[in-house]
Amino acid sequence: MKKYTLLLCILLFSTFSFAKKVKFSVDMRDQVLLSTGVHITGDFQTLAGYSGGDWMSNTTPMIREIVDTNIFSVIVDIPAFAKYEYKFLNGDQFYETEFVPEESRVGYNFNDNRWIYIDSLANDTTFIGAIQFSKNAPKGFDLIRFKVNMTNETTSSLGVHLSGSFQSWQPETIRLYSFQDSIFEYIAYIDTNYLSIQYLFVNGKTIGDQEIVPSSCSISDHREINVIKDSVLNTVCFSECDNCFDSSEISEKKAENTSKLYPNPMSSNSILQFKDNQSIHTIRIYNGLGETVRMYCNYSNPILEIEKDDLENGVYTLSISTENEIYLSNQRLIIQ
Repeated sequence: MKKYTLLLCILLFSTFSFAKKVKFSVDMRDQVLLSTGVHITGDFQTLAGYSGGDWMSNTTPMIREIVDTNIFSVIVDIPAFAKYEYKFLNGDQFYETEFVPEESRVGYNFNDNRWIYIDSLANDTTFIGAIQFSKNAPKGFDLIRFKVNMTNETTSSLGVHLSGSFQSWQPETIRLYSFQDSIFEYIAYIDTNYLSIQYLFVNGKTIGDQEIVPSSCSISDHREINVIKDSVLNTVCFSECDNCFDSSEISEKKAENTSKLYPNPMSSNSILQFKDNQSIHTIRIYNGLGETVRMYCNYSNPILEIEKDDLENGVYTLSISTENEIYLSNQRLIIQ
């Protein structure tokens, strides 16, 4: 009997040691509330103890936090170290689920659910929200979705993490999740009071495991973006400026060996001169968010004049490709 009791205690301890309190919260202040209440549905409902199974529309009600506000929340106990998908409902029928914006979606195989990865067993509550219904982020915040390609790395058994100025450079607190191949992602909600943020990807969970970013795409040895809107950042290769490419198919060269950019900084226009006059080039200009703001396709002249036009003052990155090769730029275009 004693052995049975001890075994039962061990099993119970093992089960609950992997449980984590998670608070889902939604901001309904811009919605006309239905009388059937606000609910949440997802693939966590069975694990959280709700009847009927996962993706049930009427079994997990959310409670108004304060009488005179329309912020609703629910706290559940679910296993840590797992990815969960979910949606909010204004009502209790599945056709009353929210429309999830593209930036927040799982994004693969036409999946339009929200998602979260729970990576902590800390004795606290992971807070998700209060996300605005059918929008990307809480009021006063912008969604930034970080993506890093670890193809060229041996991924640490401790996982891939993110360290940034917006979270006091604590890499152990943000772990990225991989939906496919070697691409790791994380969604952060950044206070709109931040004009820009700096960050680094970490192969592990300590400062000593962080990437070394080339000077051509770093500010004070960090990656940097301007926070101006909800954004999904371009995927970058760990410790590189651009995405990873298969070295067996693509020969990588430094842009400084293939082109010359002058004047730089520029005020009205700049000249990009190619040393290889026989190639056809495609030139992309990226802003601080990693977004393509201008592209010159199938350009065959040895000289390209880049005019300022609608480009705002700031720091941009050039990516130059040919029909057979990709030149990874190690220079920046500065407009002032």
